[in-house]
Amino acid sequence: MTTLGILGAGKVGTVLARLAVAAGYRVLIAGSGPRNRIELIVDVLAPGAIPLTAAEVAEQADVVILALPLGKALPLDEGAGIPRDALAGKVVLDAMNYWWEVDGHRDDLGDPTVSTSRLVQNLLPDSRVVKAFNHLGYHDLDESPQPSGSVGRSAIAIAGDDESAVAEAAAIVDALGFDPVVVGGLDEGVHLGPGAELFGAKKDADGIRDAIDRATATAV
Repeated sequence: MTTLGILGAGKVGTVLARLAVAAGYRVLIAGSGPRNRIELIVDVLAPGAIPLTAAEVAEQADVVILALPLGKALPLDEGAGIPRDALAGKVVLDAMNYWWEVDGHRDDLGDPTVSTSRLVQNLLPDSRVVKAFNHLGYHDLDESPQPSGSVGRSAIAIAGDDESAVAEAAAIVDALGFDPVVVGGLDEGVHLGPGAELFGAKKDADGIRDAIDRATATAV
């Protein structure tokens, strides 16, 4: 059984934990502090997931999803919010976005031409980072899963440089109830964040491909 770790016990993190438990994964989840701070939250919102510390999740999980506020994951002191050493060699799915309302006005995160997932990869050079699960709101993540092959199934875009990591991310997206659509390398994550057509938009696989085609044509 694959062990899926989630760093972040907010709305997105708990929804993904609940979907992953339903899909048959062993799920570990951590907030920003001791496990007892999130035990009740996890018990109510993601029953079956196991609350641990961030270090324990990073150490024990096979694949880790980052569902933290980006400003906590990428602070100016070089990643104090992420247990980097424990994530070496692992697939890391980046579900984070830059929100100035939450993260503050940050010159290091606010360049719209730079994928924040590229910044995450730079912070985790020994991990295989894939952008995924960031462009759908938590309500749509919670309410839209369907079995593979369902007509009109909602899709999740994936961007990554490592082919095997992208394939593993696609398998997780499918297992959680969405059609995976690979949109290119990690730098294509700029088309998935706030301000992009796909951000917050519930689309099927063809709709995502059409939106990416428009975005890349405009960029050229």
